[in-house]
Amino acid sequence: MSTVTTKHHTSGATGKDGVKQDPTTKYPRPPFKFVQQEWPGLASKMDPRPDHGETSYRGSGRLKGKRALITGGDSGMGRAAAIAYAREGADVAINYFPSEEPDAREVIGLLKAEGVNAVALPGDLRDKEFCKQLVRDAIKALGGLDIIVNNAGRQQTAPSITDVTDEEFDAVMKTNIYAPFYIIKEALPHLEPGAVIIGTTSEQAYDPSPDLYAYAQTKAAIMNYVKSLAKMLGPKGIRVNGVAPGPIWTPLQISGGSPKERVEKFGGRTPLGRPGQPVELAGIYVQLAAEDGSYANGQVYGAAGGSGQP
Repeated sequence: MSTVTTKHHTSGATGKDGVKQDPTTKYPRPPFKFVQQEWPGLASKMDPRPDHGETSYRGSGRLKGKRALITGGDSGMGRAAAIAYAREGADVAINYFPSEEPDAREVIGLLKAEGVNAVALPGDLRDKEFCKQLVRDAIKALGGLDIIVNNAGRQQTAPSITDVTDEEFDAVMKTNIYAPFYIIKEALPHLEPGAVIIGTTSEQAYDPSPDLYAYAQTKAAIMNYVKSLAKMLGPKGIRVNGVAPGPIWTPLQISGGSPKERVEKFGGRTPLGRPGQPVELAGIYVQLAAEDGSYANGQVYGAAGGSGQP
């Protein structure tokens, strides 16, 4: 298991009380070593290892009594959201691909340490019937659902559209677009006023990279369904919002999502000069789910280090 490189790392995610931190040096900066992993990759094998808030996120009971289902909850923003939600008092079910079990076990351990109900629901989101069963299992295990975070995503780089196979295009669409459709459709009859749906979109929705043809268009579609569903479900008292990350240090990058040369310089072109860490978006997922965010509907909150949109 690798550890966080400390050459450019000054302190933890939130820092000590009252201590100001320079955001340009708060976390590792490029250059990074490129260590390829097979899709979907493990955060526990990354170097430097991403910060999901394991030791730094502090809760204050903002989601006490809530019940959340988070896809892609083993790593990346899904893991950061799961940790934050548990520390804010929510019961959490996480979904992940079966090969990500080592990372998922770490997450479940962290959630249980907070004294909340923590549920592991592995499976392949490309399968329609699994998506439907996932919702049913989450409702049964948690006693209902108040928060759905559709975070899991598939990202594979390809220099040309001619290099995108039919199978890969199908896998990206099923993971990023079909799965949220099936999950939301299955869950909707069980969601009460006050429930929240959150989608993870990307700066790629607004400024797509030429080598992410398939992935980028799914992120634009997610941004669109957030706004469409917000209008559809708002009158029912169900809010729908999105989070649009910029370059964030997750297993997506080293398991086929970015070419070697981009990983080595990852995040270096942002005004902050580094990639973001998953924990730096945790507070956004909390705010969009919390009661004091009740007027946020159809919004897309960005975090991209000073570049990108929105």
